[in-house]
Amino acid sequence: MTPAPTPAATDPDATSPLVEVRGLSHWYGSGSMRRQVLQGVDLTIAPGEVVLLTGPSGCGKTTLLTLVGALRQVQEGSVRVFGEELNGAGRSARQRLRRHIGMIFQGHNLLRCLSAEQNVQMGSDLLGGLGYRARRDQAREWLRQVGLGDQLHKLPHDLSGGQKQRVAIARALAARPRLLLADEPTAALDSRSGREVVDLLKGLAREQGCGVLMVTHDPRILDVADRLVQMEDGQLSAGSLELVGAGYR
Repeated sequence: MTPAPTPAATDPDATSPLVEVRGLSHWYGSGSMRRQVLQGVDLTIAPGEVVLLTGPSGCGKTTLLTLVGALRQVQEGSVRVFGEELNGAGRSARQRLRRHIGMIFQGHNLLRCLSAEQNVQMGSDLLGGLGYRARRDQAREWLRQVGLGDQLHKLPHDLSGGQKQRVAIARALAARPRLLLADEPTAALDSRSGREVVDLLKGLAREQGCGVLMVTHDPRILDVADRLVQMEDGQLSAGSLELVGAGYR
């Protein structure tokens, strides 16, 4: 059973996009080493929508995630998240938005000195109005949801790569985000665990109106998407890919 929803700090209009990206371009480096990684990207994500982003390695997918997640400064174009413009936004504004954005990275980013339960509770700590015991109980429930109910007190160095990834996923979900950004969340998981995780993400989107943008190369989970978009050489393809049965075109 999924933990009971906790209302967001501000509830967005269910008809308004959670994310609106227009004409987004981004560069790395300077001078002769300057290289463009995003070129005029347009993307919209609606509440409750699961969008899968595919494309070859190095084409700019992760850069797009970090810009939408307010982890980088927008250089050119418009990125609006929950109706707020990120181009020109200061550090404090971006930090405030990130409290409502769940991030799942390939590198896990777990704190090595904390147990699995404590790492996940860091996500619950972002929820207002909950006491310590309620946050702990939610952390334990999310770990059970990702199949780690018997690993609560293990430190990251005692967990396998796949288990670390599931702890990172549970931590992101524990914060009850309005927007979830995931970079290859099933890469370290077997087919069964991967399916359970994406079903959890889909359930979060449906139950809470949470938008999900997921980078993936995993063909086993394409059917979970409401929409598939492809990126190549820093540009999104014209139009989205439509699901056809269990496959796509």
